Amino acid sequence: MTPPTNTLIRIDNRPPTRSKVTGALAALACAACCTLPLLIAAGILTGTGAAIMEKTLLAVAAILAAAALGMWWLHRRRTARRAFDHAGCGTAGCDCSRRPCDQSSAQVVLATSAEL
Repeated sequence: MTPPTNTLIRIDNRPPTRSKVTGALAALACAACCTLPLLIAAGILTGTGAAIMEKTLLAVAAILAAAALGMWWLHRRRTARRAFDHAGCGTAGCDCSRRPCDQSSAQVVLATSAEL
């Protein structure tokens, strides 16, 4: 029995929900940092409180943005790894106990958000 010549494998290229939420929280922290001058002008924050809040919000925004990018990268890596593992022996109709499979026959397709 010969393996099929093309095995299509879909890789989900969209960022996962957890990284979208983390990215939105980073944007919210950045927007809150931009409203600090208004809070100072309104008399809600003093100069010292604003300086502390600014440093804290910038650090939180940077950490959340890095976490969102890390989660997206990890998601892409895991998805690509699963697709590669799926394209291995046994899934294309060949029997690995008799002869090695030709993994170059598998074709990986990146799915965009419009196609899904």
